[in-house]
Amino acid sequence: MHVLVEALVAGLILIGAFFLLVGALGLARLPDLMRRLHGPTKATTLGIGALLIASMVYFAAVRGSFSIHELLITLFLFLTAPVSAHMLAKAHILLTPQERDRLPPTGTPSGWATLDDGHGEAGK
Repeated sequence: MHVLVEALVAGLILIGAFFLLVGALGLARLPDLMRRLHGPTKATTLGIGALLIASMVYFAAVRGSFSIHELLITLFLFLTAPVSAHMLAKAHILLTPQERDRLPPTGTPSGWATLDDGHGEAGK
């Protein structure tokens, strides 16, 4: 394997490991749920993405053929992580009245959470 390919793979692995570490620390150290969502959805998504791209480059260089599996996993991860974080944040806003009171008005009668009727009574 060529030295430049090895350096690229090693660099991507180091970048991925760094982002995974930052995301794990953010998940463990941040004080509340809304801030903890950023660790796994932002940093670790980039970290796993870098590791999967490193795997793609490595196996393309070793086997000489392109593998689509890592690309599909990366695509799936980049699509599902923000959606799941958004749903968790909406559920947290819906179930925590203190959070709803601190948010600015939306200008709509439904409020910030989907099932919120604007008066703090969710789903009734």
